[in-house]
Amino acid sequence: MNSTLSLNRPVRNYTLGSFKNPKLIEARPSRHQLRSHLIDFSKLKWFGNVNSRTGSSVQQQLRDYSCESRRITSRRIRVSSNDAQFGSFPNKGGAESSSFAEFITSERVKVVAMLALSLALCNADRVVMSVAIVPLSLAHGWSRSFSGIVQSSFLWGYLISPIAGGTLVDYYGGKAVMACGVALWSLATFLTPWAAENSLLALLFARAMLGVAEGVALPCMNNMIARWFPSTERARAVAMAMAGFQLGNAIGLTLSPILMSQGGIFGPFVIFGLCGFLWVLVWLSATSSTPDRSPQISKYELDYIMNKRQKSHAVERKPKTKMIPPFRRLLSKMPTWSLIVANAMHSWGFFVILSWMPIYFNSVHHVDLRQAAWFSAVPWCMMALTGYLAGLWSDTLIRNGTSITLTRKIMQSIGFVGPAVALVGLTAAKTPSTASAWLSLAVGLKAFSHCGFLVNLQEIAPHYSGVLHGLSNTAGTFAAIIGTVGAGFFVELVGSFQGFLLLTSLLYFLAALFYIKFSTGERVNFDESDS
Repeated sequence: MNSTLSLNRPVRNYTLGSFKNPKLIEARPSRHQLRSHLIDFSKLKWFGNVNSRTGSSVQQQLRDYSCESRRITSRRIRVSSNDAQFGSFPNKGGAESSSFAEFITSERVKVVAMLALSLALCNADRVVMSVAIVPLSLAHGWSRSFSGIVQSSFLWGYLISPIAGGTLVDYYGGKAVMACGVALWSLATFLTPWAAENSLLALLFARAMLGVAEGVALPCMNNMIARWFPSTERARAVAMAMAGFQLGNAIGLTLSPILMSQGGIFGPFVIFGLCGFLWVLVWLSATSSTPDRSPQISKYELDYIMNKRQKSHAVERKPKTKMIPPFRRLLSKMPTWSLIVANAMHSWGFFVILSWMPIYFNSVHHVDLRQAAWFSAVPWCMMALTGYLAGLWSDTLIRNGTSITLTRKIMQSIGFVGPAVALVGLTAAKTPSTASAWLSLAVGLKAFSHCGFLVNLQEIAPHYSGVLHGLSNTAGTFAAIIGTVGAGFFVELVGSFQGFLLLTSLLYFLAALFYIKFSTGERVNFDESDS
């Protein structure tokens, strides 16, 4: 609670940020406050004779009031403990800006940290099969093309849920849907060893159910960030959440061989499944779906979020989203298609690298499984770091006056053209270390896409961001299935990974051109059809 006294009169706030200015700061009382040097007590005739006891009493009260006014003003200059924590400071727009110290210790960062953990589990559960597929293929005599089919079974389920999941997220909110999703995919991961021991069909079904549950993860992340973060912090928030997503790849790829050596092929499936159940308990007890429902949030942080969101047309200002979204109007706008194309290309490259790089290092550069996992994990750590740096840069560009549209196009261009060039370099690599360096560059620059199309979803359709993410994710899943299965058949027919990497590089260039041409950072009206 603020320690200063207000007497229900507006006075100006000054905090620590104000004293960074070397100029002398003058605290001007508001026009409602009495200034002692303007009061001529001898002329206060309406109070009676100023020499009388009554008049003297009135004069004394006014002097006390005037002194109190000065004390209040001086107190307001001092910084209360809550003000110092919030780091607010008046600016031209009247909105408060958040300091780094406040941001990193705020309730909204706790929410995005939990989202990052869920996405780390999401990818760890997903990537385990990329490591386990090598011993499983040897044990069952699977060909490269059939191994691609087994790995793509996850995507069969992932193809079903994003649109339905995105619609549920827009209607019920991200907290409840995310809890259900994590619980279901943790159960599917936990049961994978049992399924693999019984039949191939049961294994494929378990992996498909994993895909169904994980299809809601990114729409939930987008929904929660749109509700908890103002537009000037969303790229940074998405970068933090997606850093967890990428670290999940690194965790899964590095820990899986170790856990397999200690607990058998299915050891990591059990461990990651149990971690998911623990996450659900913490998520339900420690977070809220919106800032105004959070019992832990401070008044200052709540005011900051709500004031910022009011200026950027918040989701909550719109009436509750219809259960059945206007799909035809959503698909009639070219900005929607720019997001669909971008997500499709992003997923193509992501799943090809995620699914096939351990096998690539094992077969092309002849490193053992554990080394292949480590070489494949390094790029994802790079992606987590560059993703956060891209988020900081993106938010800084917008705060400095660069338009949202131009900022998103810059980020997306780096996120597609950069990997396209790096993959060409990867095809010429002669050693595992050189190949890992090129792959790290490709995946690291790919993280800039998160500050391009992924944030753009919230900007063009804040109240349809979930279903729009579902639509683009479905297209991305189609592309991922084609890329993952196609890579296996391509290598069998051509006998080379390099040709498929060059094809992927070409597709990156074309997708970048399409996004630059048709994307926008402005809000698109999907509630009215074009006349």
